[in-house]
Formats: sequence, C-alpha cells, structure tokens
Amino acid sequence: MMKMSSLMTLPELLAESAAPAGGPGGGAGWQILVFYALIAGGFYFLFIAPQRKKQKALEKMLSELQSGDEVITTGGIFGVITNVKDDRFVVRIADDTKIEVSKGFIQSVTKKPGASEKK
Repeated sequence: MMKMSSLMTLPELLAESAAPAGGPGGGAGWQILVFYALIAGGFYFLFIAPQRKKQKALEKMLSELQSGDEVITTGGIFGVITNVKDDRFVVRIADDTKIEVSKGFIQSVTKKPGASEKK
C-alpha cells in the first residue's frame, strides 16, 4: 500500500507551483527595464536628437534672414526678401509682385547679399 503522506493536497500543490523559481525568468525584471531603457536611448539618438539639431539650424537660419536675401519657400517659389516683419516676410517674386510669407514657410536661403559667387 501507498503511504498517504506522500500525496500532496491541492493547496500544497498550488503553493509549490506559485513559488518563484531561482532559475531563468526569476528576478529578470531589471533586465527587462535595462532592455527598454536601451531601446528608448536608441530612439532618442536615432530620431529625436537629429530632428532637434535640424530644427535649431532652421530657427537660426530664419532669425538671420534680412532684406535682400534670396529664398525658396516650401511651395517652391523663389524670391527676394524686401521687408522683415515679426511673424512674416515680404518677398518680391517678380518686378511688381510682392507676397507676404509666414516665417515657417521659408525652406532655404539661396544667396545672401554681398556674398561672393564662386566660379
């Protein structure tokens, strides 16, 4: 006959299966946190930092614009800045045609006045 003491009751069985294992998977919470921190750091250096650098360069370029600069708008219009206002530029696109363009719609500067051209 079998001894009855060798049989486990249901609460004992549940308690044993719920006990934390000391092997793999047990106590690996910090490893997951390190993994997520590395992923977040990678995203920062691959996406966020270069975008901030580009945004700062654009803001610097916009703050340095003055009358006489040749610019290109985001719509592809070439023109010369004739007047600088607080939130916009007055751009001459033809002899008698001037438009007002928001500062955010200037894409790049093609030529500064007085800048020597390379040949």
